[in-house]
Amino acid sequence: MTTTIVLVVAAVVVAAIAVVAWSRTRRVFATPAQRAVHAALHTASLAAQPLRRGLDTVSAGDAAPHLQELTGGEAIGIADRDGVVLAWSGPHRELAEEFAVTARRAAEANRRILVTVPSSADRGPRSLVAQPLVTAGLGVIGVLGVLTGSEPDPGMLGAIADVARYSSGQVELAELDASRARLDRAEVLALRAQISPHFIYNALGTIASFVRTDPDRARELILEFADFTRYSFRAAGEYTTLADELRNIDRYLTLERARFGDALQVKLQVAPEVLNVVLPFLALQPLVENAVRHGIAGKPGGGSVSVVASDEGTDCLIAVEDDGIGMDPTLLTSGALDAVTGRANGGDRPNGGAEAAHVGLANVDDRLRAAFGNDYGLVVETAPGAGTKVIMRVPKFRPGIRA
Repeated sequence: MTTTIVLVVAAVVVAAIAVVAWSRTRRVFATPAQRAVHAALHTASLAAQPLRRGLDTVSAGDAAPHLQELTGGEAIGIADRDGVVLAWSGPHRELAEEFAVTARRAAEANRRILVTVPSSADRGPRSLVAQPLVTAGLGVIGVLGVLTGSEPDPGMLGAIADVARYSSGQVELAELDASRARLDRAEVLALRAQISPHFIYNALGTIASFVRTDPDRARELILEFADFTRYSFRAAGEYTTLADELRNIDRYLTLERARFGDALQVKLQVAPEVLNVVLPFLALQPLVENAVRHGIAGKPGGGSVSVVASDEGTDCLIAVEDDGIGMDPTLLTSGALDAVTGRANGGDRPNGGAEAAHVGLANVDDRLRAAFGNDYGLVVETAPGAGTKVIMRVPKFRPGIRA
């Protein structure tokens, strides 16, 4: 019996300690002010998600209820810069037309406009605040309208202005994302334009030389050339898998070996576990073309090119190396790639001889860093007469990036 009483008392003590500990833990976010801040931040994050897609009827409709909660208005409307109402959240939808007219005035004047709207049977006159949504790069992109039950005080007007600034910032981030995507596509187009015309002419010339002497070989090379150009000029996707990129590199090297014969030796060494790694489209082509065109083609007697892809834990390491003529590292230090330190320095693009000798390297370096961060740029090791080695590191997985 005594044992039972002791156990019960012990259980009560443990429960009391647990309640005290829980209360102390809860006290961290227990004050009304803290709860209000937490709720406001949560609501703001919910509004940000759709606005980061840009400003249209869908994103405005998804964001409007959260913006209404942030402003505390009876209802809110969101219009584009021309006054076209994209969304309305809350009652009194009959006032959307009045909001459209006021929104056009606010957008044209680029200032807040406060108007009194007709009263309903149960309430007195209401106020409609039309606050322009303004970004640094685009100017007025839309208008936020807030319907209040009475004339808003300075505190509420300030809150509406803050919500409008926050919304504008999210839309501006969406535009920056879209601009970066357009830039990525433009850089891919630039890389395609930089694929050496001499390679195309030489490949076709090599194929022509085999037409009479070895028709079967000529037919094989024509198919390789067709597959190479089809991949290089494809329209879909900014990213590809390492396996697809290596297949295209193999086609390129097949055509170059047909031209150089034994003067070009090729080594491919790839760890199977990295074949599905995703990397920017045409990231390897400029590296391998530079190795052949500027490393081997200018070396009497030819040389070798190796492409090695290895598993480095969470990353994949890809090295393209040639034993060709190399170059003076100082030609790169004033450009985007620093061959001495092995890191990109963010300077101007290479010019003159460096630009001609390293087509597309700065382009690839920029795209790697834009996709994966500054830890994933190119590393270049070179010296006159010592060949060139270009190392590319990419993560084996990165959320949001897929082929």
